[in-house]
Amino acid sequence: GDVQWMTAGAGVLHEEFHSPEFAEHGGLFEMVQLWVNLPAHSKMTSGKYQAIEAKDIPDIALDEQGSHLRVIAGEYADAKGAATTFSPLNVWDGKLVKGQKHTLYVPEGHTTLVVILDGAVVVNDANRLEGKTVAILSREGVEFSLNAEEDTKFLVLTGQPLNEPIEGYGPFVMNTKAEIMEAINDFNRGKFGSIMQEA
Repeated sequence: GDVQWMTAGAGVLHEEFHSPEFAEHGGLFEMVQLWVNLPAHSKMTSGKYQAIEAKDIPDIALDEQGSHLRVIAGEYADAKGAATTFSPLNVWDGKLVKGQKHTLYVPEGHTTLVVILDGAVVVNDANRLEGKTVAILSREGVEFSLNAEEDTKFLVLTGQPLNEPIEGYGPFVMNTKAEIMEAINDFNRGKFGSIMQEA
């Protein structure tokens, strides 16, 4: 599917909702929402929205059976994702067909998460992940293997560690309590904007 990539930066007021057609007819709706911390020097950047359509996301075939990897952000092999990021990171959306085993390569030193959305895999011939599960891999090494016991939908998320302090309160994530207080004050003063009401 498509991707909405929003950078809150110095503040964004937003709401999300499905289409009127979906509200009327219903159906299956599946989404993943991820939050990525910005480096301290980028936290006060202007808010930004990137609408990334499925057709613009590189899709790499992993085998002839239908396993594939979509590169939403970062890079894999020779493919570069469409999302603009503020620090080195990767977001890959993949599918492995039952019985297929693949080795994926990640940047050395990155924090790496494997998120199983549906199905079951064995990671590095040792650890079985099933259903809605998240595994954090070691920062040592540049590869890991996934062996699909079932048709499996998954995400791979990697990021260069920021090694900065972090403070959070509600929807606000900053580096210090003073910055959190400033963000709350900015919100209360209307600096994040307003949500347009439908006529």
